[in-house]
Amino acid sequence: MSGNNAILEVMPKRDATGAIAGLIRQVLAHLGEDPERDGLQKTPDRVEQALRFLTEGYEKRVDDVVNGALFDVEYDEMVIVRDIEFFSLCEHHLLPFFGTMHVAYIPSKKVLGLSKIPRIVDMFARRLQVQERLTQQVAQCLMEVLEPEGVGVVCEARHLCMMMRGVEKQHSGAITSAMLGSFRDDKATREELLSLIGHQTLRF
Repeated sequence: MSGNNAILEVMPKRDATGAIAGLIRQVLAHLGEDPERDGLQKTPDRVEQALRFLTEGYEKRVDDVVNGALFDVEYDEMVIVRDIEFFSLCEHHLLPFFGTMHVAYIPSKKVLGLSKIPRIVDMFARRLQVQERLTQQVAQCLMEVLEPEGVGVVCEARHLCMMMRGVEKQHSGAITSAMLGSFRDDKATREELLSLIGHQTLRF
């Protein structure tokens, strides 16, 4: 595994616990609220805990997530883990977006323990994100870790920044994809993946 790929680098260590809560108290005051009233006294601490959980991906390393679960297996057909649920925070408004991701690869020399793929999705989802980057990061990470024939990732999500503000469209969703290696080069391989995950109408 290459150590110079930015996709796999661990992020800088974050501030000590309590720093975010103090800032949230200031935000509440700027919003016209009283941070000391009964319902809000513990809110800054709860918000900090929630934000630290929702962005814990900054502190995770791919090596630790994979944890040696790479296996030599003579298998050269498609491996798919579909309907991986995820939650993330939009980096533009810090509002959630959420949905499912379908991840496929064609092994070359090794396979990855199946439970590790959702963990990789969570590692990147639990950062401030945009859907396009999240999709690409998962695909590039698997290419780096496995060196497979190809990787295909399709992500479907709904964005609260579209639903609660701005255009306020309640039923709109977004689909993004990242096709690398044989999934990009071979139309039949790509169409097999889209058929298996139920996206025959997706075009590239």
